Amino acid sequence: MSGFVEYPKALLHDHLDGGLRVDTVIDLAEAAGHDLPATDSKGLAAWFHQGRSGSLEAYLTAFAHTTAVMQTGPALERVAYEAVTDLAADGVRYAELRFAPSLHTAGGLEPTEVVAAVAAGVQAGETESGCIARLIIDAMRPMSDSDDVAKLAVASRHLGVVGFDLAGPEAGYPNAGFRAACQHAVAANLAVTVHAGEGDGTGQISQALHACGAQRIGHGVRIIEDTTVSNGEIVALGPLAAHVRDMRVTLEVSVTSNLHTAIYPTAASHPIGLLHRAGFAVTVNTDNRLMSEISLSDEFALLADHHGFGVEDFHSVTAQALRAGFGEWPLRHRLLEEVDDAYRGLGSSL
Repeated sequence: MSGFVEYPKALLHDHLDGGLRVDTVIDLAEAAGHDLPATDSKGLAAWFHQGRSGSLEAYLTAFAHTTAVMQTGPALERVAYEAVTDLAADGVRYAELRFAPSLHTAGGLEPTEVVAAVAAGVQAGETESGCIARLIIDAMRPMSDSDDVAKLAVASRHLGVVGFDLAGPEAGYPNAGFRAACQHAVAANLAVTVHAGEGDGTGQISQALHACGAQRIGHGVRIIEDTTVSNGEIVALGPLAAHVRDMRVTLEVSVTSNLHTAIYPTAASHPIGLLHRAGFAVTVNTDNRLMSEISLSDEFALLADHHGFGVEDFHSVTAQALRAGFGEWPLRHRLLEEVDDAYRGLGSSL
């Protein structure tokens, strides 16, 4: 971890099956009789690192091994517990963890049992660490059960589920095709966030907002394509970009992940700094801590090095994440006050 651990943080976009500890993968694989591409910690960590994957589709192939070892209640509970405690150790005060129950039923678990096991692990991690954690349930676009997954999400509120999401590859899967599932969540007053503007462009963002009723956009960085940039700043907005900025649609930005999927070639060329300075509701996220071999503190360090972020900027994106979270407002409001106090104490220490 970088020197930013002391900075209080809030995390909205972190995939449970993308954040396992390497040693946990090895332990669970041995118990499940699952063959891994490497059996020592160093070799497996190197294999999982997707820095050279070059596309979203290639990046996603690594998940076959993490989901394979997350097929029992105890395994899911352990992974969820470790996720919360690991995030807490990195200074995260509030986190929303997302996962697709349908990917964890190969061992015979019912989707409801999957959610219950993850929720139990999250609760144990929260009790031990003090990090407030809530759950978002994903429907995977290549699968055909999105309506059922949305219903499961709505029925699982009592287990800490606060949102519904569409995830997986964007190409060939227009978000508008999942209108019914998303609208089921919306009609039941469950929050919706949708992966869009990561692999495909602004069309997917528009569909996420207007067909799916999304309140936040997972990634969303290709909204930059509906802007005009001159001399290193956004100087004009198209109608969709203006809507996203002015309606305060929160962008769940994950810089390192975007570099690994080759959306942008370098950290400096990523548009997060442009969007943040232009007043978009930007948040900073990890996406997949194992596959990208990063922490949220690492993401902060990258932004300081390549986009000039200072204490005020980190305060801004953290406060935005707490305001845009889907969890209970009294909890988030308390955390927001604590974070405000903590950042005032940091002053200009960067």
